[in-house]
Amino acid sequence: MTPVEINAFIERWPTLGLTPVEAWRVAQDCENQVMALLDRLGDGYRRHGNCAIHESAVVEQGAVLKGAIIIGEGSFVAAGAYLRAGVYLGKNCIIGPSCELKSSFMLDGSKLAHFNFVGDSLLGEGVNIEAGAIIANYRNELNGAQIKIRYLDTVIETGVNKFGALVGDGCTIGANAVIAPGALLQPDTHVPRLGLVDQFAYD
Repeated sequence: MTPVEINAFIERWPTLGLTPVEAWRVAQDCENQVMALLDRLGDGYRRHGNCAIHESAVVEQGAVLKGAIIIGEGSFVAAGAYLRAGVYLGKNCIIGPSCELKSSFMLDGSKLAHFNFVGDSLLGEGVNIEAGAIIANYRNELNGAQIKIRYLDTVIETGVNKFGALVGDGCTIGANAVIAPGALLQPDTHVPRLGLVDQFAYD
């Protein structure tokens, strides 16, 4: 049993009705998780294959959408944004220009400013990520070693080599900050500009 429950970080997570598994397992299976939600969408969505966009959302010309994707009510995706490999945007989310979002969930009211990368991550409600900040998903310096997270008084062996972060509701991440793979950010965490969060458990 993992000591980390997603709904301790993202209060509304259980309402999505997904199989309750660890955050890193959800991120590994984003395509299938989003596909399951596609089958349960309410009215007001326009379907294009495995992509569903709410009729009140705006996706500017020049944005690239690949794979299973849901773009929720009132959300905005700017020109030059790149969404791929299983992406869920809740209501009133913003993906700014030149942002890449890969295999990730963003819940209501969360924002990527511009020039951001977020990979294999779960972001709660009201998360604000300033320009240039990234959530990395792969330990290149360790040749893709499996991600181990130091959390409270324990080390969590995730068993995966790609996982970005579990970002709690109301977090703010400053411009040009780096969230290293395997971060667990408690709700309302503030990461300063140029900050580094690295919770990897090195041997």
